[in-house]
Amino acid sequence: MSQAHNPSLFQINTRICLRELGERLGKPATLADVPDADLDRIAASGFEWVWPLGVWQTGPAGRQVSRTQPEWRREYQAFLPDLTDDDITGSPFAIQEYRVNRDFGGPEALANLRDRLKKRGLKMLLDFVPNHSALDHPWVSEHPEYYIGGDDNDLAREPHNYVKVETRLGPRVLAHGRDPYFPGWPDTLQLNYRSAALRRAMTEQLLKVAGQCDGVRCDMAMLLLPDVIMRTWGEKSRPSDDSPPVDAPFWPEAIAQIRGRHASFIFMAEVYWDLEWTLQQQGFDYTYDKRLYDRLHECNVEGVRGHLHADTDFQRKSVRFMENHDEPRAAAAFPRDRHLAAATVTYLLPGLRFFHEGQLEGRQKRVPMHLGRRPAEKVDTAIQDFYEKLLAVLKNPVVRGGDWKLLDCRQAWANNPTHGGFLACSWEAPEGRLLVAVNYGATQGQCRVQLPWPGLVGKTMVFADRLSFASYEREGSEIAERGLFLDMPAYGHQVFDVKGK
Repeated sequence: MSQAHNPSLFQINTRICLRELGERLGKPATLADVPDADLDRIAASGFEWVWPLGVWQTGPAGRQVSRTQPEWRREYQAFLPDLTDDDITGSPFAIQEYRVNRDFGGPEALANLRDRLKKRGLKMLLDFVPNHSALDHPWVSEHPEYYIGGDDNDLAREPHNYVKVETRLGPRVLAHGRDPYFPGWPDTLQLNYRSAALRRAMTEQLLKVAGQCDGVRCDMAMLLLPDVIMRTWGEKSRPSDDSPPVDAPFWPEAIAQIRGRHASFIFMAEVYWDLEWTLQQQGFDYTYDKRLYDRLHECNVEGVRGHLHADTDFQRKSVRFMENHDEPRAAAAFPRDRHLAAATVTYLLPGLRFFHEGQLEGRQKRVPMHLGRRPAEKVDTAIQDFYEKLLAVLKNPVVRGGDWKLLDCRQAWANNPTHGGFLACSWEAPEGRLLVAVNYGATQGQCRVQLPWPGLVGKTMVFADRLSFASYEREGSEIAERGLFLDMPAYGHQVFDVKGK
């Protein structure tokens, strides 16, 4: 793998964290109240990016929908048995305006936080939700032509996908935002990317956002691809103002315009359906790697190995995660030993390393995005200790900018199939060498790993595990001839600093 930087990102649920901070301060907290000590800890842990999720202004229409959907409310009640309406704050993805939420201190508070992050070498990532807007976005009244429309027949046939709204042109039936596989999100309205006017307006919104941060995470970015638009909406996506429909991809042109003013601005895509490479080719710096997560969750070692044979540029632009606001908490989704093994695999690959607030302490309850409060949970000290060691490894220059290789794990002896559960890779840079070895099988296993480094013959090689601090010596000549022998328990995971003496 060519020399490339592999940054780490820390995601924060802004509304939840500010509420908890306010309880400690005894007053409503804004972004300007986030303690410097918290930012110091994030920087000291080796993160380069901070993503305060959900900073934009939302409105009463979204909150009302969130409070009145029976299925959603049952989910909230299960999460918070003492739920009140005040706890239901609405989805941060039903955006009324790309202006910092007044509850969080407005634009001045965001600028204050960004300045303090910058002083610590940290960059800020913010949300961009391109597919849809809130029900009470100003465009609904002023520019209904920006949206996918319907008629009374659509509303009667699919009341879950359409809604009647008031506009400056009178009542209109508009579509809720959605993807092709699920019903509409009833707190949103679907923007129409076949409209040239809407594209210009959304590019202006992107420029506005780009002036306030260093990068954006684009929600469900693949929904804007022309073939996805046609598969979802068909002829309903023909602009209602009779202007010629635009079928060229939106992202390449929009990204180019933003980079024309902000050359180092970063674009990260939430993307599924094997469309990651497509969006990378359209200009995205990073794309979610949900396939890796799914295969680790399924214990599909062969699938993981095949996935890691992908193009090196694709690997470098992949976002590696164990959880995020959409996924179950890793501590709940994975048994303890498998959680730690999967995290070792995930975060010691090239790409962007994405951590979710609460993950490092072993939180198990995923917060519904429509809520502004969560229950207290005890810190899982074993998981916390593991992540402290792992983050220390990720600060190593070898895994921040070194050369990465996936290694073959061969049979240790005849009729021993346990090598099939192993995953191993190496990192090399002028600063040193690391070997990552994981037995992702459910039983103890053995294998031999051929190390990619010359100069082993005649040396004693020292393997110092940075996760357990155990150290082993092995003869380099034997390793060069037969490969390094590994004997590891089920879901064993080790990161060796390798030196010769």
